[in-house]
Amino acid sequence: MKSIYNKFLSFIITIKGKIAFYPTLFGVGGFAFAMLMLYLEKIGVSAYVSARVPQLVIDNADTAKTLLNILTAGIISIMVFSFSMVMVLLNQASSNYSPRVLPDLISNKNHQYVLGAYLATILYNVFTLVGIDPKDTEKYQLPGFSVLIGIIFTVICLGSFLYFIHSISQSIQANNILESIYRKANQRLDVLINEETDKTPSFPDTSDWKTYHSSKTGYFQNIAINNLVNICQENEIQIKILVVQGEFILKDIPIIKVSQQVDDELVKKILSNFNFARGEFVEDNYVLAFKQITEIGIKAMSPGINDPGTAISTIDYLTELLAKRLQKNDQTIVTSEDDEALIFVTTVNFKELIYQVMVSYRTYCKHDMTCVQKLFIMLKYLLLQEKYVEDYHKTLKTEAELLYHDAQKAIENEKDLERIHQLYESLS
Repeated sequence: MKSIYNKFLSFIITIKGKIAFYPTLFGVGGFAFAMLMLYLEKIGVSAYVSARVPQLVIDNADTAKTLLNILTAGIISIMVFSFSMVMVLLNQASSNYSPRVLPDLISNKNHQYVLGAYLATILYNVFTLVGIDPKDTEKYQLPGFSVLIGIIFTVICLGSFLYFIHSISQSIQANNILESIYRKANQRLDVLINEETDKTPSFPDTSDWKTYHSSKTGYFQNIAINNLVNICQENEIQIKILVVQGEFILKDIPIIKVSQQVDDELVKKILSNFNFARGEFVEDNYVLAFKQITEIGIKAMSPGINDPGTAISTIDYLTELLAKRLQKNDQTIVTSEDDEALIFVTTVNFKELIYQVMVSYRTYCKHDMTCVQKLFIMLKYLLLQEKYVEDYHKTLKTEAELLYHDAQKAIENEKDLERIHQLYESLS
């Protein structure tokens, strides 16, 4: 049962990132509401409203049909234009920033809500139009109240269209994209840091443990930790997860080690708690945020774009995230209520994380004095921040030394080199 639930949860998480998810739900809602209004019309809702507020009810079949036709055609035009705007947005974001940011833009719920409102209104108006009987001459038999609701929905769509234009123009701005990525990663880091205990429990040596292999291919998205804890307690086993969250896993590669040999059924039960997908999300894997922000910064420094300002902004956001990462332990060990170590989760350590960030900037930005200067300022700030272990500061000094040597080789101006030397010495 838990296996089915995990698969269902993974499926929901995956489809929520699709651009058609919420529009489809809204469309179904629009159709259902149209059916409800057709039923209410049969029991005389228009007659009831007309008797009390006759100004609100249309009593002419031709007028009602013409009005609904115009409204539906107008919304279809707006919807087509809105979809075109989304495509332009995605194309520009992919060209100027990074293809990795596309899933976040596509899964923007506000944009999906607007497109869903269009679709729901179109379906509602169409089925209301079908319910109009031109042969019926009695005004109270016309779905006049339903037509009024269709007009109200259309006005809402017009307002949504104005919001959509404003939102779409804001979404493509570099600072807003960076802020969105930063906010999600920061929230995820807060959750992980709050889940940690003050003292890291010890975990036994796993060199002689039994290794089991992956049965699927895809990005390792997340784990149902609570289910795994229950499995460990029920079967008196310990598990070491060998792969890093967010890593692309191929079928039949080692994925877990278990403290004792277990049967195939239990292995299948354990692996059912690993969720795989063909895409990555910052909400599940904060390391992806570092990749995305770094790629945006490097893309900004490419000859075709040449935007040092955006590159510097990415360094600012990375500084904040790295400062938060300094507070997190490199090891993640899940314990029982009795503080017994049950699961060792392999994670990206701080040394590897900052190396992958810095090596990209050192490779593509070492010739730009403004970026080099900003990177030294970032490292100096991080050295002043609270750290979880002392080794983090040693790692920062190592990265500063690598940056110093690369910048010396790439920059020729003596004044700039003197400035770089001063910045490097200030880190000591």
